Amino acid sequence: MTTVAGIPRTSARTARAAVLAGGLAVLALACVASFAVGAHAVAPAEVVRALVAFDGSGDHVIVRDVRVPRTVLGIAVGAALAVAGALIQTLSRNPLAEPGVLGVTQGAGFALTVGSALGLAGTAAGELGVAVLGAVLATVLVYSVGRRSTLRLLLAGVAFSAVLQGLSLGIRLMSPDTLDRYRFWAVGSLAGREQTELTLPLAAIVLALIGAVLLARSLNAVALGDAVAHTLGANVARVRTLTLVAITVLAGAATAVAGPILFVGLIVPHLLRRLTVGSVPWLVVYSMVAGPILLLIADTLARVLLPTGEMPVAIVTAFLGGPVLIWAVRRYGAGSL
Repeated sequence: MTTVAGIPRTSARTARAAVLAGGLAVLALACVASFAVGAHAVAPAEVVRALVAFDGSGDHVIVRDVRVPRTVLGIAVGAALAVAGALIQTLSRNPLAEPGVLGVTQGAGFALTVGSALGLAGTAAGELGVAVLGAVLATVLVYSVGRRSTLRLLLAGVAFSAVLQGLSLGIRLMSPDTLDRYRFWAVGSLAGREQTELTLPLAAIVLALIGAVLLARSLNAVALGDAVAHTLGANVARVRTLTLVAITVLAGAATAVAGPILFVGLIVPHLLRRLTVGSVPWLVVYSMVAGPILLLIADTLARVLLPTGEMPVAIVTAFLGGPVLIWAVRRYGAGSL
C-alpha cells in the first residue's frame, strides 16, 4: 500500500476528511457566535428563531439584516485572503509570501484611491475592477523584483507598500472628497460593509475560489520544480498565469469590500501546512474553512474588546499575525540570506 509521510494513503485521506469535518463544525460555531455577540447580545436560541421563524422583532432584525450579511462577508473575505496566501506561498515556494506583506493589498488600496479621485470607483463594479487591476500590477512588480530570495521578496513588498501608502496619502490630502471616501475604507473592517452592494465582489470571490480548487492539483506538480512539473505533463506557464489571476482577484475583491486586512493569508497556511503534508489541494480546501474561522473569531472579539465601541478587525488580525511573521522570518529567512 502506498503511503503519505509514512501513513497509509487510505488512512491519510480519512484523517484529512475528519479534520475537514471538524473544521466545518468549528466554522458553524463561529457563525453562531458572530450572529449572537455584539453591542447587543442575542441569545443563541433567539438566533435560531430569527433564522427559521423571523417575526420582525428587534433581535430578529439585528440578526437577519446586520449580522447574517456581516458573517457571510467575513466568510468570503476570510476564505479569499487565506486561499490567496496559500496560493502565493505555493507558487513562489516562499513561506513568507502573503498578499498584504507583499504589497498586493496596498496595490489594490492605492488603485482604489486613484479610482476614487478620478471618479472611476463609484460603483461596486468600478471598485472591484480598479482593486483587481491594482492588485495585478502590484503582484507583477513585487514578484519580478524579489523572486530570487525570500528576504528580497519580503523587502520588495514592504518597500512597495510604503511607497504606495505615501502616494495614497498625497492624493487624499489634495482631494478632500477622496479623503472622506477613504476614511470609511482605510482600516480593514467588516462593520458597515454589510449594507453595501456585495453581489459582484462575492461572485468574483466564489469564482476565484473555484478556480483555485481546480488549479490546486497542477500546483502540486509546479511546487516540485519546473523540470518535474514538465515531466508530469503540467503546463507551468499557464498554471502560473492562472494562479496569479486567482490570487489578484481574491486579494483585490477582498480588499475592495473590507479594506486592508493583513496577515490572514500568512497565519492560516502556516497553521495548516503540517496537516496537509505537502498536498496543495488539501491546503486550499482547509484554507477555505480556516480563513473564515480566523476572521469571524477576530471580528467577534473586535466587537467586545473595547468598552467604548468596536475595534476594526484588521487590528486584531495584526496582533495575531505580527508574532507569526516574526517567527516565520526567524525560521525561514536565514536560509535565503
